[in-house]
Amino acid sequence: MSIREGPGIRISIDRGGTFTDCIGMVPVPVSKEYPTGRREIVVKLLSVDPQNYPDAPREGIRRILEIATGKPHPRNKPVDTSLIESIRMGTTVATNALLERKGEKCALLITKGNQARPKIFDLSIRKHEVLYQRVVEIDERVMLIGDESQPPADLANDGSNIIKGISGEYVKVLQKPDTNKIKNDLQSLYEEGFRSIAICLMHSYTFSDHERLLGSIASTVGFTHISLSSAIMPMIKIVPRGTSSTADAYLTPCIRKYIDGFISGFDENMEKNIRLEFMQSDGGLVPVNKFSGFRAILSGPAGGVVGYASTSFSENPVIGFDMGGTSTDVSRFDGLYEHVFETTTAGITIQAPQLDINTVAAGGGSQLFFRNGLFVVGPEADNIRTYSNMSAGAQPGPTCYRKNGPLTVTDANLMLGRLNIDYFPKIFGPSEDQPLDVEATHLKFQLLAEEINAFVGNEKKMSLDEIAYGFIKVANEAMCRPIRALTEAKGYDTSKHVLACFGGAGGQHACAIAQNLGIKKILIHRYSSILSAYGLALADVVNEVQEPCLKTYSDDSLPYLREKINALCETCTKELKSQGFDESCIQHQIYLNLRYQGTDFAIMTLKPEDSWDFAQAFAMQYKQEFGFNFPDRDILVDDIRIRGVGKSSGITQHDVFDEIKSISPIPILEDQCDKMVSVYFESGRIETPLYLLEKLKIGNKITGPAMIMDSNSTVLVAPTCSALITTSHIFITVGDGIKTKVTTESDPIQLSIFGHRFMSIAEQMGNALQKTAVSTNIKERLDFSCALFGADGGLVANAPHIPVHLGSLSHAVKYQMEYYNGTLEDGDVILTNHPQAGGSHLPGNY
Repeated sequence: MSIREGPGIRISIDRGGTFTDCIGMVPVPVSKEYPTGRREIVVKLLSVDPQNYPDAPREGIRRILEIATGKPHPRNKPVDTSLIESIRMGTTVATNALLERKGEKCALLITKGNQARPKIFDLSIRKHEVLYQRVVEIDERVMLIGDESQPPADLANDGSNIIKGISGEYVKVLQKPDTNKIKNDLQSLYEEGFRSIAICLMHSYTFSDHERLLGSIASTVGFTHISLSSAIMPMIKIVPRGTSSTADAYLTPCIRKYIDGFISGFDENMEKNIRLEFMQSDGGLVPVNKFSGFRAILSGPAGGVVGYASTSFSENPVIGFDMGGTSTDVSRFDGLYEHVFETTTAGITIQAPQLDINTVAAGGGSQLFFRNGLFVVGPEADNIRTYSNMSAGAQPGPTCYRKNGPLTVTDANLMLGRLNIDYFPKIFGPSEDQPLDVEATHLKFQLLAEEINAFVGNEKKMSLDEIAYGFIKVANEAMCRPIRALTEAKGYDTSKHVLACFGGAGGQHACAIAQNLGIKKILIHRYSSILSAYGLALADVVNEVQEPCLKTYSDDSLPYLREKINALCETCTKELKSQGFDESCIQHQIYLNLRYQGTDFAIMTLKPEDSWDFAQAFAMQYKQEFGFNFPDRDILVDDIRIRGVGKSSGITQHDVFDEIKSISPIPILEDQCDKMVSVYFESGRIETPLYLLEKLKIGNKITGPAMIMDSNSTVLVAPTCSALITTSHIFITVGDGIKTKVTTESDPIQLSIFGHRFMSIAEQMGNALQKTAVSTNIKERLDFSCALFGADGGLVANAPHIPVHLGSLSHAVKYQMEYYNGTLEDGDVILTNHPQAGGSHLPGNY
């Protein structure tokens, strides 16, 4: 039996940047309407509204209780927990603290003599503000001296302190820490007000004794939070281990303060009555007491990935398209969650399993600008996690939110008729009862139009609709870039995927995104605008353990690896059992982190279902991503990772594509149309039927253009597309869009769109080169450049690499074009290193 069975209300909450989404699952008698014995209550409210409530998640729970019980639950009283069984939350607290540098005051203890020199070729280096406020250098040192077989004979016999590490490598202790000095240093930090520290020592991934010694001393001094790099993520490379442990020391106390504040709004039986769990960046839930800052960076969007993976996957891989208020998050699911293990957010590199989610600054709240003759949506860089101030958020929000906010993508959709104020929640103004402000949006677009038309001139003067639609097209192209990076850049055909759209704004952009990418099928869940919250209700509890390893993968090493794997599986099982899971509800996913001898790029490789042949699985993954293999090279094992999963949701999902195949389409009737509205598309304004989802029947087929509304989302069905209503989804079949006329004349919208497309290609080139490179100069110092050139050899787009190369690149390209004089054909590759071949920075790869 699973621990999830119980009689109370289960509540899932996703606290986003603009809106907080809450879904309550209330127990009811089993019936045809509620076959699972639960009904859902959906609440959507602004994430920040200090005039009306102090904490959005708690306010959402209060409203759910009022709806479920029919009784008032006053805001000024602690929330009654007697009817609540569980609360699951995704939060952006850690992300925001990292972006805004508002974490806990902390110090870093690190082996003496380490330094980092990022971007050594930049003329003007702009370093991100570090997370720690004080560094204490520890005079200790260990040295790696041998592999897993045995230490060098000359060292093994000289009486030195030789120790075999966790990975199988031998280390020699050159300098032990001075405990008295360390205690004095820590005492000084404590007296200065530090309560949180990070400890990261050289080679602690395999030899952790010194870190544990320092942690013990810090505990006796009185530090309340101690992050050991060897405990949070025992992987090689001291710099990312150091930044990870520092991020944990910086963020986890903030998480604890937030949780304590959240809990304080409930009655005294909170811990007794409720199982409180939080979503981690890897898509798994953990109990509140195990939730840490460095694993919470993607806590919010991770719930959405679980939501679409659980409801939209069948035979074809799925692209998740989560368009929220601050940004758009895209991901991919083909039956297994795709994880990455080293990411950089706001200048901080973190080693932790995270869902492979790409983020672009084009959410509903992303601001609209006209700069240097171009339409710009959000920041001029792709990482919204570095430029958080480019979104209007919930406070003040878009112009139409009645808080004097800036023009945003939401305003552009409102301007084009793609949002209808009669159906949008009336939650604005001082009394939370006013609709969107159309007049304010119209006025600001008029002011922007004056600026744009003054630039382009009267002959190319654009209407307000054309300007708003131009911004939507630029936003759509920006959102396609990370999708191509997740698919085409990794060897997958984008058009073979299903597009699962969700988030508050996803349904308005779904058809356009699919048409841009050549995708023919779209799924939009009935809870699309709150799918991140619904995903939390479907998520499983996860416990991960990982251990470094130094083995050559072979038949000889497999028994050792299996022994280690079994031990780590037992550790996972024990932990999940302690949380109340029966062994029958526990599953294990087994991974080896593998790489070819002589390379530095490892792939976390899942054990095949029916065999222990990791080598073949690794070779297939490597070739899928890079197009080649090294069949004659040994395969090395860097890490062993076990992901223990406690199956917990208890909610059964049906296969939506099986249902689609069985449905006999029912034509839509005239009386099902609620009203006709004017909507702007590529060809101009079109009178478009608007339908309420609650009045549509299973099997209704709707030909675009059309709008489908429910209480929390708008779905726009473009011309040439059609929608089929199923039990749980709106299924859209995508037709070809109207082809945009491409002209060689200067056009600010076309320039913006093609700028995104060309930059995407250049960036993918750079990513492939960096990951496959052996050279440290290329892989870590990024001493390379990738660019696109026109037919005349002129520079078209360059990725943000080393600019010194670009001048010589252009000359080298022109030289080769002249040398081959029109004889080049598709598929030809040129390699040049001749100093007279037009380049000033040769030899090199072009």
